[in-house]
Amino acid sequence: MHKAVIFDMDGVICHTNPFHSIAFKEFFARRNMFPTEVEFANHMYGKSNSYIMSHFFGRPVSGKELLELEEEKESLFREIYKDKVDPIKGFLGFFHQLKSKQVLTGVATSAPYANLELIAGNLALFEHMESILASEHVTKHKPDPEVYLKSAAKLNVNPDFCVVFEDSYSGVTAAKNAGMKVVGVLSSHSSEELPVCDLYIEDFLQVDVEKVLGLIG
Repeated sequence: MHKAVIFDMDGVICHTNPFHSIAFKEFFARRNMFPTEVEFANHMYGKSNSYIMSHFFGRPVSGKELLELEEEKESLFREIYKDKVDPIKGFLGFFHQLKSKQVLTGVATSAPYANLELIAGNLALFEHMESILASEHVTKHKPDPEVYLKSAAKLNVNPDFCVVFEDSYSGVTAAKNAGMKVVGVLSSHSSEELPVCDLYIEDFLQVDVEKVLGLIG
């Protein structure tokens, strides 16, 4: 029976949230808007751009307007982050340990593909992953389980045999809604701020492959 491990990207593979904050601050400052850190924590981390833009502009933002605003903000992020790509402690060692044991792997992010390309490309992950899904590949964003169910289908693994690494409330909810086991990565939130996970880690030095695969029997 095949088993799979699926990673969210922001806050799981790399701790990008502080850099998204900087990009969003600049994006909103151009419009004379100055959200607080608390507002970002509540309405940015782990959320899709359509939710974030709609929340802060106080009206629905969709279609062509969303695409243009998203491109502006994500370009800012990539510009800020391009020389700073740095995986969370222990991630690469853990990831290659999974591959040495023939565990199937995937990434499922709410971020645009260009961001995934920057990070996964920089860390040479693409050639080792059997499923790669970004925001363009789904119609419903987390907490909807679509990205995780699609990942399982692509990996040809039953959702019951998938473990997801997530760091946000909406991401953990999406994985649980997909019927998967979840490891909460406490990079942006405390365990109390997330739905109940099967395991919690601060970084990947606190976990090994046996422990993770043990979650699925």
